[in-house]
Amino acid sequence: MDEEIAKSIKSLRALGAAEDECRRCPLYRKATRAVPGEGPKTANLMLVGEQPGDREDLAGKPFVGPAGRILDSALKDAGIAREDTFVTNAVKHFKHEMRGKRRLHKRPNNYEIERCKIWLERERELVKPSTIIALGVIAARSLTGKTVTIAKMRRTPAELADGTKLVVTIHPSALLRIEDGNDKQAAYRAFVADLKAARATAGKAPAKR
Repeated sequence: MDEEIAKSIKSLRALGAAEDECRRCPLYRKATRAVPGEGPKTANLMLVGEQPGDREDLAGKPFVGPAGRILDSALKDAGIAREDTFVTNAVKHFKHEMRGKRRLHKRPNNYEIERCKIWLERERELVKPSTIIALGVIAARSLTGKTVTIAKMRRTPAELADGTKLVVTIHPSALLRIEDGNDKQAAYRAFVADLKAARATAGKAPAKR
């Protein structure tokens, strides 16, 4: 039934409302709300992250926390306007565990990824991006249906079953965990290079009708 509901949805606003009502896995119980994708329906480039974080769960918007600030900076350096892209996550509810009063991120498991997949697929059907950037292994797993490694997929754009180009790179939160300044700068430059490659791939796509 959920699949039928998802297929019948014609607008991103209605899709976001349906995601917020989703009970396909237990993650909704501890989350504040579902966090839908954000951006224009005409976007040629879609970015898919893992799941909302603490800030995103409270705000109801994707990539507004520390990782989002890194993403915004990298998009700017790559010559990509965030307002022209569609930004979303593979999993729509924030998975976490309590540590005192803090809510600490927990990685979604394969069951949760699969149960949430209908919403990501409908976002793709409505937006019809020519190129998708998978930010991290969870996004890549949701989009390809298999476990992948960033190192193996990072440098060569792949193609999904429907012809959409796929660029796989790190999740920007990975940069937050790098302590050495030189290592962090090198990783950031590589991240920007991946985004530039995705921009070039999207730029080669035919214009939308």
